[in-house]
Amino acid sequence: MGLLEIILIAIGLSMDTFAVSISLGLSIKKPKLKEMLIPGIYFGLFQMLMPLIGFLAAVSFVDKIQHLDHWIAFILLGFIGGKMIKESFSSDTEKVNGNPFLFSKMLLLAIATSIDALAVGITFAFFEINLFMTVLIIGLTTFGLSVLGMKIGNMVGAKFKSKAEFLGGVILILLGLKILIEHLF
Repeated sequence: MGLLEIILIAIGLSMDTFAVSISLGLSIKKPKLKEMLIPGIYFGLFQMLMPLIGFLAAVSFVDKIQHLDHWIAFILLGFIGGKMIKESFSSDTEKVNGNPFLFSKMLLLAIATSIDALAVGITFAFFEINLFMTVLIIGLTTFGLSVLGMKIGNMVGAKFKSKAEFLGGVILILLGLKILIEHLF
């Protein structure tokens, strides 16, 4: 798996957090720098940890299912991408009540938006990758897009939330398809 694929996966995984950050940005009138960074730190950290956990879990059984690795990657990335596309069409305009940056709220949001990264981490076990560099790229991309999402949400509104989720889903499905095609042909 090359650097371009890793960057595209990082962007695709970050679209959930980007969309949530837009929602958080909507809930704050004039966010301070600290408030802009909080979602990026939580989301970036969890988006780094989850693929690492998925990778470590999968390494223990990769040799037993290596002949199916491309199908597993295709199914997982397709499922996650399809879920993101489906969610992009939902009319859920959830408002954040109270202080959106409480530890408990941010922790739940970080876990919820990084479950997909756990599944993607499982697929990493089937490829030769620099795991440290990969999770660092995912974390930094997520951090940057989360901060950007906060700013956009504060400036523009909910207009881009569904588009971000849709784009992230398309990217993950196309990467899964690319992996499958490369292995079959």
